[in-house]
Amino acid sequence: MAKNKDIGIIAHDEWLRPYENAIRGRHDHALWKISQLTQNGKRSLSDFATGHLYYGLHKQGRNWVFREWAPNALSIYLVGDFNHWEEDDDYKLKHLPGTGDWELVIPAGKIKHGDLYKMKVHWRGGEGERIPAWAQRVVQDEQTKIFSAQVWNPRKKFTWHDENFKADKSPLLIYECHVGMGQDAEKVGTYKEFKDNVLPRVKKDGYNCVQIMAIQEHPYYGSFGYHVSSFFAPSSRFGTPEELKDLIDTAHSMGLAVIMDIVHSHAVKNEVEGLGNLCGDPNQFFYPGDRHEHPAWDSLCFDYGKDDVLHFLLSNCKYWLEEFHFDGFRFDGITSMLYYSHGLGEAFMNYGDYFNGHQDDNAICYLTLANKLIHEVKPGAITIAEDVSGMPGLAAKFEDGGYGFDYRLAMNIPDYWIKTIKEQPDEDWKPSSIFWEVTNRRQDEKTVSYAESHDQALVGDKTIIFRLIDADMYWHFSKNDRNGMVDRGIALHKMIRLVTASSINGGYLNFMGNEFGHPEWIDFPREGNGWSYKYARRQWHLVDDKNLCYHYLGDFDRAMLECMKTVKNFQKQPVIEIWHNDGDQVLAYMRGDLIFIFNFSPTRSFPDYGFLVPKGKYKVMLNTDAVEFGGNGLADDSVVHSTIPDPLYVNEGKEWLKIYIPARSAVVLRKK
Repeated sequence: MAKNKDIGIIAHDEWLRPYENAIRGRHDHALWKISQLTQNGKRSLSDFATGHLYYGLHKQGRNWVFREWAPNALSIYLVGDFNHWEEDDDYKLKHLPGTGDWELVIPAGKIKHGDLYKMKVHWRGGEGERIPAWAQRVVQDEQTKIFSAQVWNPRKKFTWHDENFKADKSPLLIYECHVGMGQDAEKVGTYKEFKDNVLPRVKKDGYNCVQIMAIQEHPYYGSFGYHVSSFFAPSSRFGTPEELKDLIDTAHSMGLAVIMDIVHSHAVKNEVEGLGNLCGDPNQFFYPGDRHEHPAWDSLCFDYGKDDVLHFLLSNCKYWLEEFHFDGFRFDGITSMLYYSHGLGEAFMNYGDYFNGHQDDNAICYLTLANKLIHEVKPGAITIAEDVSGMPGLAAKFEDGGYGFDYRLAMNIPDYWIKTIKEQPDEDWKPSSIFWEVTNRRQDEKTVSYAESHDQALVGDKTIIFRLIDADMYWHFSKNDRNGMVDRGIALHKMIRLVTASSINGGYLNFMGNEFGHPEWIDFPREGNGWSYKYARRQWHLVDDKNLCYHYLGDFDRAMLECMKTVKNFQKQPVIEIWHNDGDQVLAYMRGDLIFIFNFSPTRSFPDYGFLVPKGKYKVMLNTDAVEFGGNGLADDSVVHSTIPDPLYVNEGKEWLKIYIPARSAVVLRKK
């Protein structure tokens, strides 16, 4: 950005003008760091981010070569199955002078595929066994529960078949999921089971992107994958690296993009399994002092000001893109990275809260570099920022003064639905507030909207369906035994999803099973529940049982997405409000040639409710009240609705559309 050139994000939002110097400063900081890491443009960021090809254990010719960055170590040995886990001079690493690197060359016959190993590190005043920071395969012993790195060199190499795959983003329809809890059985599911059993459901349901959680290896299963120990190792509890590759390759063959929930906002505190004290320096990867530990997450905070840490994290991004063909990332916990306070206790009431000097410029620089790198390595990649603070520019182009994410999560929307369901009786729901909430976003930044994600499904919270119906789901969700509470829940579940999905400007997200109203929360095995897997699974048999009401919601979700896809580049069509009346609780808006009409009133149906719309004939595309979706079928959806002329609006090309809208229902019309 030239000094005399207007900054793009300010041109879109003049309220940012007072903070122009801060915005330019962050941009210039990123440019300076890029110049430094690329040696003033002599190489690319991708050339810089190759640590995974250098560090760790690699087969090179007839030998194995192992390297580790351990600047505080005095000596390092490899110990493992190959030397009875004892220090052996044949497996002693050599320090590379002038660096923090250590290296060992091992003749090919000395170690073999499947051998377990660790580093035995000695430092001033201590020693310990450690899993290498760059290990690409880590496994846990079923009996001892101890984690070890594993030599991984299968005779049969994986063959990819996805060279022509291109992600569909028009719109981006994300199915958020977890491989381990993706099966009906009370156990840890596998990559293969997910490929065979879940991917076909995702495809059939109309989603075009799978967002997978908990891929990076983590010691505690119940952390949902957010306390990462080995950043380059796909979790072995779900299977082998080849089985993960097969899952992704198969998804691509189905037309499904696969993005990864990547955790670069913090790391697990564990020292033996993780990076907490790799070689006697607790601050090797992490901030020192009072910024070392995350006060709420019981984890460690990366020092984004160190070039070696940038090398580690940027290489991690490139590794998952190139080695496993992921199509991008949802970056977790962005808010925690952006602010010294981690966003804790912050209200974020005005723009000054984003430019008051309490932001971590190193983390901001890293996120910007990560986006530059990811799109350099894979131009069609998808990056999504999870930020609750509303930091301006996250999903704006770098050239416009932004951080370069493709999308940001619309985290206000699920919070709004929770608050509305909890605190307002149905007759007080205001369409004006609903419309404002689902369309309130920065015009130059694309968002991923969602009614609920995995966050709302965890123990301690409630899904939308559970908030609406609660215990009656257990006793009255049979088609032959529905009650008023169930009918209300089914109706509002569909309407909430329709108004959220139909108003997107980028993408839409749903968590696995929530589309059909999965009845129970997520609770991973732990001491408090007797280490049970009962609630760490998805009960697909419920939606498959046509005697239960779950399939109504699943069928509607599928029809809703198909309806959206009938409009080319649906997400780019302007959302044009036609009408709202908070007294009637009626809302109507238009996208392309589709008209969305909602009646949130719990008791009042309206015959011949009128709207001014472009003249023509309108056909019903979708009706939440249709019998096949568990509704009452009160309207005749076969009727073609013709507009009625009005002399007052003849020059505007508008006429009156009069339609019957039953209580607590929504309908989508298409202009013929």
